[in-house]
Amino acid sequence: MEVLYEDNHIIIVNKAPGEIVQGDKTGDTPLSETIKAYLKEKYAKPGNVFCGVVHRLDRPVGGVVVFAKTSKALTRLNEMFREGKVDKTYWAITAGTPAEPSATLTHYITTRQQGNKSYASPTPVASGKRAVLHYEMIAHGDRYNLLEVKLETGRKHQIRVQLASIGCPVKGDLKYGAKRSNPDGSISLIARRIRFTHPVSGQEIDVTAPVPADNLWQALAAGAASPSSPSEA
Repeated sequence: MEVLYEDNHIIIVNKAPGEIVQGDKTGDTPLSETIKAYLKEKYAKPGNVFCGVVHRLDRPVGGVVVFAKTSKALTRLNEMFREGKVDKTYWAITAGTPAEPSATLTHYITTRQQGNKSYASPTPVASGKRAVLHYEMIAHGDRYNLLEVKLETGRKHQIRVQLASIGCPVKGDLKYGAKRSNPDGSISLIARRIRFTHPVSGQEIDVTAPVPADNLWQALAAGAASPSSPSEA
């Protein structure tokens, strides 16, 4: 587990693809329990350790996740996320090239329990929830592109299904149209950066997750840093 930031009230970690944030029917150890064990050992805490889940990432997605170490922080962070006061930035590698280098996507998303899959419609549908994201292509190569995504809403599989709906499925995401899986079972989507006002101290928190170490991620990230020259990807 990689800790990106920690103080008395919050802890921010870099989630690895494949980890679950909170316990589910698989019975696999969730990241919340790993953090509890870390806190218990680091601070030699007797008894139970508090670790509040504030938000989640899909299992195959990596990147920044915030947890609360106190109930006060949890209550306030939950309210901040609910009111859209947390700025989240995602990076996605896509196999398709969007028609526009930057745009706002608006869809109405429905989810079916069968297959645990979401569906995006460009027009309102029964039980559909409005979903809005903004993307910008920040690097490109011969076969793949790197998109920076910001969410206005937080729907199930929102980035994955909305990008797929414009012909740009996330690399490795078989569920939403990728042609092949990634060797490690991940999809090429990370929660890259999070910014918010600390729920207790009021200071500005700005945390960025590292880019994954594989060659494609590194090449496209280099291209994002030097956008004038296409990356070898």
